[in-house]
Amino acid sequence: MKEKTGIDSFILHILAMVFMLCDHLWATLLPGQEWLTCIGRLAFPIFAFMIAEGYAYTSNVKKYMDRLLIFALLSEIPFNLIMGSSLIYPFHQNVLWTFLLGLLSLQIIEKARKTEKKWLLALTVVLVVLGDYVLGTLTMVDYNAAGVLTVLLFYFFRKKNLVSFVAQVAGLFYLNVIMLGDLYYPVTFFGHEFEIAQQTFALLALIPIWLYNGKQGYHKRWFRYFCYAFYPVHLLLLYVIWQWSIR
Repeated sequence: MKEKTGIDSFILHILAMVFMLCDHLWATLLPGQEWLTCIGRLAFPIFAFMIAEGYAYTSNVKKYMDRLLIFALLSEIPFNLIMGSSLIYPFHQNVLWTFLLGLLSLQIIEKARKTEKKWLLALTVVLVVLGDYVLGTLTMVDYNAAGVLTVLLFYFFRKKNLVSFVAQVAGLFYLNVIMLGDLYYPVTFFGHEFEIAQQTFALLALIPIWLYNGKQGYHKRWFRYFCYAFYPVHLLLLYVIWQWSIR
């Protein structure tokens, strides 16, 4: 049987972690290197896609959510130190809470789908989306409501067909440029000047996502936990180096 070409889950996780590290290097040690945060825009959509894929194929949703909850709690102090230089910083929550809300939303929708009542499913989807707008904003999770809805976008449009591709482009554009696009760069192209939102770079994440071949690739147990632990550990290390460098 011919091997599928493209990018497997292992490579996608590595890419997402590298992109995230670039973004956090800009936020701490290298604030003058704007290109780092532009590259960093690719991280979140890839992680959101992998969360949606993980939900679709996990054999135990509860364990999946429990792992996210544990590492969300472990990430709180490192994240708070980076964002507010304090052990407690209630004005911005780490990204694992965003993904946890996304998983909870998917779980609610899937329970409604299993009833086979179309009216209940439609009503549930509407209520969940509205709820995500409210909860994502009030809880101040990373990327706010747009982040939670990105998980839903990749779950419901994860098939490799034209409809999904168009929905992913349009959805990411709306969620990133319209909802999150608050920083713009001036650009001159063939003598014409215009502005481009920093979050526009997030759409480039669709390139590796579309190259995903559906294979796990290398998936030893230690690597799975390494991916979870990378988030709080690299934040803590960056904070320590950052504080040492400014003294």
